Amino acid sequence: MSGPAAASPRANDTTTVRHAFVDVDGHRVFYREAGPANAPAILLLHGFPTSSHLFRDLIPKLATRYHVVAPDLPGFGLTELKAGTSFGYTFDELTAVVDGFTAAKHLTRYAMYVFDIGAPIGWRLAVAHPERITAIVSQNGNGYEEGLSPGWAPMRAFWADPSPANRDGLRKLFTLETTTWQYLAGVKEPARIAPDRWLLDQFFLDRPGQQDIQLAILLDYRTNLAQYDALHAYFRRHRPPLLAVWGANDPFFVPAGARAFQRDMPRAEVHLIDGAGHFALASHGDEIAARMLDFLGRHLRPPASR
Repeated sequence: MSGPAAASPRANDTTTVRHAFVDVDGHRVFYREAGPANAPAILLLHGFPTSSHLFRDLIPKLATRYHVVAPDLPGFGLTELKAGTSFGYTFDELTAVVDGFTAAKHLTRYAMYVFDIGAPIGWRLAVAHPERITAIVSQNGNGYEEGLSPGWAPMRAFWADPSPANRDGLRKLFTLETTTWQYLAGVKEPARIAPDRWLLDQFFLDRPGQQDIQLAILLDYRTNLAQYDALHAYFRRHRPPLLAVWGANDPFFVPAGARAFQRDMPRAEVHLIDGAGHFALASHGDEIAARMLDFLGRHLRPPASR
């Protein structure tokens, strides 16, 4: 039985989040989208081990003023790679898919929200296409050596020697216990975070072959450190408006990484959220949304009137 035809969105129906796939070189990239098509665009890039689902509460808040688009990165969420393709899950490959996604969605200029592994993807986009980037919001999205905590020691050992022993030693990162800990570590009020967040992430982590995908991404993370000089040169030359809004108790990316932005961009705005950890958006989403709207409102042009 066929249902009624879908009604056209009302003019004021801007905050309704829509979900779809788009073809990017044969890959089916899943994404969430909301906001006026003629408004300034914001690209949201999630991190490990989550997906665009991380932004489900943030998107409607931003969509009152902006065109918001959030893809699932390859290896995460609902994005599906082309069958039979050779894909090594390097950051260059991840970035190429996101770059293709922005082209498919006709995002010629956009602000970026970067988090965790979404940050080095965003940094590569900015270095390659500085003319496209209108502003940056980094929520625990690191770009400096001093931002890496001592907790990276096992991964540094893996980078130096990707032996089976060092590789297998990282598999504990993909357990429910660790996923839960990532959300709750350093959070003053754990009741702020709904358990379905880490349970959904774990559902995707438990898919066959997923551990090998994540290990490939973690191994290639070492290349991001080699990109830091080019990133910092981009910051100094182009001075994009940047807001670092950072969970102060992040066990992976420490506050020194947030403050370091001001070394290359003295006018960068840095806000450390006491009582928040790595997933600061999950525990302090209202505060982050408010700071973003204030920051973006000072740096992005509103939609042209008709």
